[in-house]
Amino acid sequence: MNNSPLRVAVIIGSTREGRVGDAVAKWFTGRAEHREDLVLDVLDLVDFELPAGLPEQATPDMKRFGARIDDAEAFVVVTPEYNRSFPASLKQAIDCAYDEWRTKPVGFVSYGYRSQGLYAVEQLRSVFTELHTVTMRDTVAFNLLDGTFARDGTPFDTDGQGQAVTTLLDELVWWGLALREARTARPYVC
Repeated sequence: MNNSPLRVAVIIGSTREGRVGDAVAKWFTGRAEHREDLVLDVLDLVDFELPAGLPEQATPDMKRFGARIDDAEAFVVVTPEYNRSFPASLKQAIDCAYDEWRTKPVGFVSYGYRSQGLYAVEQLRSVFTELHTVTMRDTVAFNLLDGTFARDGTPFDTDGQGQAVTTLLDELVWWGLALREARTARPYVC
């Protein structure tokens, strides 16, 4: 049995100017990096030049992104909610890989106005189901209107948010290790 820490890719899904996704991801990884059962790899979509249309042949950045997805054993997607959905940049990134997502767990950290980004998360669950992943039941979610963010966009710590991070990561580790063992024991057939 492989007892090494679970390799988790934290994907920052927004590429908009003025976004708070990078601050939310920094806050999240600041809590997650203290766990000995995880190794984090932050994938900020602004660092990848992914084409608006998927070409027949993958570009170097598509290959680089796909390789990082393939290397990860689990994912945490940090997503805003724009017009009751997730950003196009995130969908484009998701579509740059396919088999690389399979049989791995996906958790969500979302933010938005009033609904805390939960509409985006529910739509992402459908997308990731099609990719043969397992999505986590519990999420970490922020309402941008309720005063939980400082002026620089950094979320304030609250007991509820800290517990939500712990719950999400506990679920992600359980599923990540179970699916790691399953992938080792037998190939996945769909």
